[in-house]
Amino acid sequence: MAKTNPGRFFEDYTVGQQIQHAVPRTVTVGERALYHALYPARHALYSSDEFARGCGLPGAPLDDLAAFHIVFGKTVPDISLNAVANLGYGEGRWLKPAYPGDTLRARSTVIGLKQNSNGKTGVVYVRSEGLNQRDELVMSFCRWVMVKKRDVEAPAPETVVPDLAQAIAPGDLVIPEGLDFTSYDFALAGEAHRWSDYEIGEQIDHVDGVTIEDAEHMMATRLWQNTSKVHFDATLRADGQRLIYGGHVISLARALSFNGLANAQMIAGLNAGAHANPCFAGTTVHAWSEVLDKAETTAPGVGAIRLRLVARSGGEAFTLKDAAGRYLPHVLLDLDYWALIPL
Repeated sequence: MAKTNPGRFFEDYTVGQQIQHAVPRTVTVGERALYHALYPARHALYSSDEFARGCGLPGAPLDDLAAFHIVFGKTVPDISLNAVANLGYGEGRWLKPAYPGDTLRARSTVIGLKQNSNGKTGVVYVRSEGLNQRDELVMSFCRWVMVKKRDVEAPAPETVVPDLAQAIAPGDLVIPEGLDFTSYDFALAGEAHRWSDYEIGEQIDHVDGVTIEDAEHMMATRLWQNTSKVHFDATLRADGQRLIYGGHVISLARALSFNGLANAQMIAGLNAGAHANPCFAGTTVHAWSEVLDKAETTAPGVGAIRLRLVARSGGEAFTLKDAAGRYLPHVLLDLDYWALIPL
């Protein structure tokens, strides 16, 4: 009897199915160091225990996206091992910071299914949750993935597409306990721009670019214990290329956004996200942002800013879609998120 696991295929999912994911992960300062080595990540709150303590936290947490990648990676063997592509995100909320010493695990619920017209693949919608060793929710997010069918003759399931909120309401954002920006040190943070300096509709070109290499991408994807075959096995694609993990592009774009948004310290909500076009080694990534909304919070000195973050492989900054509403070929990522910033 075979003991290896080929992973789930589209017909293995049912709406309402609950999946407990294997291999909890205890995080250390090593994850932080590797995250900052893999990306030009330098937001002060995650770089300095002293800066974080000055903002009311017990120390520097693990970068929000590093925690996201760890939880995401736990879900891959059960959700996207046989994925063609990870398509999008919604209703993401960071509920509690993760600190070195915390153990993260994940669970998911299937909330939708839709077979594609070609009959060879289908879209699986899940809501995944990350928990710490105290069974406290650290984060929750929805994503949808295109997954291969094992048997193209298998009947299509009833189509269920979840109705997800277009954006997290500002009042539903969770502010980390103790966070206080009233004594925020702008000089140490790297920029003087605060919440009141940004206008809705303002666009920011983050200027810098980074060329992605296979080696760093594969190291990052292994770090998150993401086992999706398309990221490692070059024989799975006709062009012989490994697909760059979409989260790698997210973290790279977020790190590039430091230039212009250095004080957008913590990610609190993920409203929507799409990997518009595939990314491969050798691609040089640039990023730009647009301010979509602003809101005050109940935490002292803390504001919320809603941002569109776009990663591009070329083309002009601030270009996104064509006249028909399709993403332009140079657009890699379109991410809509809430960040916490000093007032």
